[in-house]
Amino acid sequence: MIYRRFGRTNWEVSEVGYGMWGMAGWTASDDEQSAKSLDLAVENGVNFFDTAWGYGEGHSEELLGQLVKRHPAKKLYTASKIPPKNFKWPAKPEYRFEDSYPVEHILEYTHKTLKNLGLEKIDLMQFHTWDDGWSQREEWQRAVEDLKAEGKIGAMGISVNRWEPENGIKALQTGKLDAVQVIYNIFDQAPEDKLFPLCEKLDIAVIARVPFDEGTLTGNITKETTFPEGDWRGTYFVPENLNSSVEHADALRPLIPEGMTMAEMALRFILENKNVATTIPGMRKQRNVLANTATSDGKGLPNGLHPELKKHRWDRMPTSWSQ
Repeated sequence: MIYRRFGRTNWEVSEVGYGMWGMAGWTASDDEQSAKSLDLAVENGVNFFDTAWGYGEGHSEELLGQLVKRHPAKKLYTASKIPPKNFKWPAKPEYRFEDSYPVEHILEYTHKTLKNLGLEKIDLMQFHTWDDGWSQREEWQRAVEDLKAEGKIGAMGISVNRWEPENGIKALQTGKLDAVQVIYNIFDQAPEDKLFPLCEKLDIAVIARVPFDEGTLTGNITKETTFPEGDWRGTYFVPENLNSSVEHADALRPLIPEGMTMAEMALRFILENKNVATTIPGMRKQRNVLANTATSDGKGLPNGLHPELKKHRWDRMPTSWSQ
């Protein structure tokens, strides 16, 4: 496993981290399976784990807390997210700050997270939604300062809306945030335009989420794919999105090098970008842990492939189903 500096925190985090959404709230999530996969990730060098209260109303946080306790000799970086008070994802311009992140709500859910983790301090807390219209509100800025001063959080970040990588730049410019979590993959290259250069300038860590475009970049989703009732992907992959996503993924198939999967190619594309501190694929099964962690070998992509993948940028606008 290769480690990268996590912005101005100076943490050394695994370039392949662990996204824990799939540990709770999705169909087929299983605690025993999750624990085995998490332990295997630690054995393979993963030390950055990203969860949220919204993943099973704290259940995923509890699983992370148990993982930390099982590995007391290793430094595992814990990251979670405060849900918006209105529990609506993503943030919209018409949502008031008071309905999203009033100070008492920030404090309440930070303490809930710490209780779920069984820890006195979390390394990284994040706002799970964001709209830059809130950026100059002093209330959240003071709350962040207080939580740091009290030793409850080590660093603070934001998770920006899908397909809105620049709707967070004003917040980052306040100097109060240490990290930003953004969708970045072969299709979603827009963060390279303005967000990544700003993060480099301000020494803000970048967490690249959704490396497989919710599954299409694994190459395993087809136009006939259906999802179990209650599975979030069923509401995301409406026919309009499913068909176009599969078509874009199919266009990549001729580029996959011999002996490599589309998923491996997708991860290696992200790791080619030195602005990324870590990427956080979901890894519910042990075979996924082994496959994803194996990409951190310093080899990158074969010569000439990265420029070809850059041509597959797909700029999309948020819609009613993009959530």
